[in-house]
Amino acid sequence: MQTNLADFIKNTRDGDEAEAILRACVHCGFCTATCPTYQLLGDELDGPRGRIYLIKQVLEGAPVTQKTQLHLDRCLTCRNCESTCPSGVQYGRLADIGRKVVEQRVQRPLAERVKRYVLKEALPRRWLFTPALAMGRMVRPLLSPALQDKLPPAAAAGRRPSRTHARRMLMLEGCVQPGMAPNINAATARVLDALGVQLIAAPKAGCCGALRYHLNDQDGGLDDMRRNVDAWWPYVSGEAGAAPVEAIVMTASGCGVTVKEYGHLLAHDAAYAEKAQRISELTRDLSEVMPAFEAELAQRMGGRIAERVAFHPPCTLQHGQQIRGKVEGVLRAVGVDVVLCADSHLCCGSAGTYSMLQPELSKQLRDRKVENLEATGARKIVSANIGCLTHLQSGTETPVQHWIELIDQALADGGLRATR
Repeated sequence: MQTNLADFIKNTRDGDEAEAILRACVHCGFCTATCPTYQLLGDELDGPRGRIYLIKQVLEGAPVTQKTQLHLDRCLTCRNCESTCPSGVQYGRLADIGRKVVEQRVQRPLAERVKRYVLKEALPRRWLFTPALAMGRMVRPLLSPALQDKLPPAAAAGRRPSRTHARRMLMLEGCVQPGMAPNINAATARVLDALGVQLIAAPKAGCCGALRYHLNDQDGGLDDMRRNVDAWWPYVSGEAGAAPVEAIVMTASGCGVTVKEYGHLLAHDAAYAEKAQRISELTRDLSEVMPAFEAELAQRMGGRIAERVAFHPPCTLQHGQQIRGKVEGVLRAVGVDVVLCADSHLCCGSAGTYSMLQPELSKQLRDRKVENLEATGARKIVSANIGCLTHLQSGTETPVQHWIELIDQALADGGLRATR
């Protein structure tokens, strides 16, 4: 695709990256076949190819309108198109650049600006979000059905292991996950403790940066990333007084895909570029850590989970990180009858804050996904990202949980989990 970028972005870091991405696109249209919003709306401008043309026009200096913004807002950034694209077009990065420019040139209605401001300021702050969530649960009957869907019942985290091990890994606690589903991180710590690995949480680490970054507060998102690099670096470098950690474990695939991009996103920052690259290299989704323990888990558990389980692979796992088959492999190794649904490659509609900003489209995608998951006959649904878990649970009576919780519970039921 030929380009002629406008002076405002030509020869800038964003401009050079956008130009390279645009020129890689051969506008073949393969991406439209796997775009969830194109499938729902049937509008070329609500598919990747159409949005690429819109971004190209914006970067070439064409007038920017609210209609342009609407089509970009409707994109889930699921990156399914990247998995489909034969030319390797990095659509997600292009979308970030295009949205940033559009956001600077189009004034949103006041109500929309307020909503986005609250989301980007409240959700990343655990100290603010967790009490607000607890208050919301108390007044749940007074809230709208849409807000009630976002309030999962309170759940206990359970015990955190206190043993120390020679093998140590960092874990990102996250921002909304500790309040919404605290057992996920606790279960991960217990399972790895039973396998001889100590999980450490850096006290000053917080939101991975994705929430602000993808709400077009890219500077705020980058600040969140820098804070995490600073919080983790003593453990990565060995300055914390012990051997460097083996890895930085992500229990939410949405966080994992972002942290793996720190090296790219902070490459322009001389003070952080090298450290950020090292952080990205050490980052592992939990599904990348657990296969090394398959044989030991299989021996310990001995087929203890007999029920059929449906796995929903989040887009941030299968398209963002290009990780496929690892969760299913671990679960099958320990005896789980795990199945995928008919449209397992498509987004469930959660997509970070998308379900709150585009509720109608999000609900349609959720209902379609739930119908296909339930059609598998599974008695339980598991996933690997907090947003997907809560979004799916709001549309089904079938229990939905993180896949590591299955393993944790099986180890506990068999008395095979460490108790100290």
